[in-house]
Amino acid sequence: MFFLMVVVFVVGYGFIVFEHINHINKAATALFIGTVLWAIYALGGEQILSNGSSVAWANFSKTHLEDVTYFITHHQLFHHLSEISSILFFLVGAMTIVELVDKYQGFRVITNKIESTNIKQLLWVISLLTFFMSAVLDNLTTTIVLITVLRKLLTKQENRWIFASVVVISANAGGAWSPIGDVTTIMLWIGGQVTAPHIVGSLILPSLVNMLVATALFSVFTVKGQTLKPVLPDDETREFTTHQERVFMLVVGTLALISVPVFKTLTHLPPFLGMLLGLSVLWIMTDRYLKKRSAEDRRKLTVTAALKAVDIPTVLFFLGVLSAVAALQSAGHLDVLSKWLDNKVHNMYAINILIGIISSIVDNVPLVAASMGMYPIQGPEAIGMAQNFIQDGYFWTFLTYCAGTGGSLLIIGSAAGVAAMGLEQINFLWYLRRVTWIALLSYFAGAIVYYLQVQIF
Repeated sequence: MFFLMVVVFVVGYGFIVFEHINHINKAATALFIGTVLWAIYALGGEQILSNGSSVAWANFSKTHLEDVTYFITHHQLFHHLSEISSILFFLVGAMTIVELVDKYQGFRVITNKIESTNIKQLLWVISLLTFFMSAVLDNLTTTIVLITVLRKLLTKQENRWIFASVVVISANAGGAWSPIGDVTTIMLWIGGQVTAPHIVGSLILPSLVNMLVATALFSVFTVKGQTLKPVLPDDETREFTTHQERVFMLVVGTLALISVPVFKTLTHLPPFLGMLLGLSVLWIMTDRYLKKRSAEDRRKLTVTAALKAVDIPTVLFFLGVLSAVAALQSAGHLDVLSKWLDNKVHNMYAINILIGIISSIVDNVPLVAASMGMYPIQGPEAIGMAQNFIQDGYFWTFLTYCAGTGGSLLIIGSAAGVAAMGLEQINFLWYLRRVTWIALLSYFAGAIVYYLQVQIF
């Protein structure tokens, strides 16, 4: 049963990676492996736990007399469910706020300011804009917004693919240094491995170098000249919102998102409560405001309409993946893996770089979830190598960078890349030939900066 769980996970993940071939939605596969792994674990729990690989069971069994089934179904499952739920509620709240801002076309306030007619200058503008927008919003939303704008600016497909690739790398780099910029940073922040001020202060420079190196390489080696088209006004948007409404919603929505770290710092409550508080305030404000608007406007501009636009399959995908990883952690698989890495790799920098590279093949969410399960957070009294695993320790900080930016190596390696691939129909092999080497160089450039930063400071 112990090895059967590994087989189910590996085969299921194969279906997720090759979703474009088997045409089975990755959310369905993730939910399947998540539930089946827990079922196998529950049915074969006594056999699985008898090998002593589960540290949790070893500790629990010393002081409790309950049977294995009770331990799995009432102790481990509900423990992991509370952690998974906090991440999912956070994501749903954040995605709803972003969708509401988008309903009011608040992002047009930013994108309409892009007036450059020089293509290389535009490349730098888009890259910098993406980097900072993804830190405040998230890398997926930023990618969708800016690629939509690029479609109106660029006529040549080759350049649209290049710009979309720049957006993917910059969005992932921007999301890595913000506690709300990427799902993996959200997971590590909510899990207590890192704090918001530390992650910003420690990773903004490596992430910035990652983005700058990639953009410079794109600018020198890939971009070709062409005539740029002016951004055309959106008639449908003008019908439903005014400029003042867009600015107001952009400001309020952004404040709701960036106030979450402040809420957690002041109250010490989980971040998802701060996100839901921001959503509730926006909901009250828009409902009161829309009382004066027409019935058609109310249908299009309410939070209810934004909720309907939230990508629920993505949320369910995270639920399935996190459940599957939780099952492997509970059964002791991740304890075995962590010991193997410690024995074979030894170096924490090498382990994290390896995790980042693998995340371009396998989604970074389960890899980060696995790492969180493999290495427990050490207390402040830790000494020696264990100090790397305390809250804000070097291992967790570098993992945040590697998992956030490593997914840029392949177009399927991150949520931003998958979104760009779908919007622009980017060819996998084209990205592999033209972009992967740039993403790899920028990835290592940022990693070297982080290493030097640690040695100097």
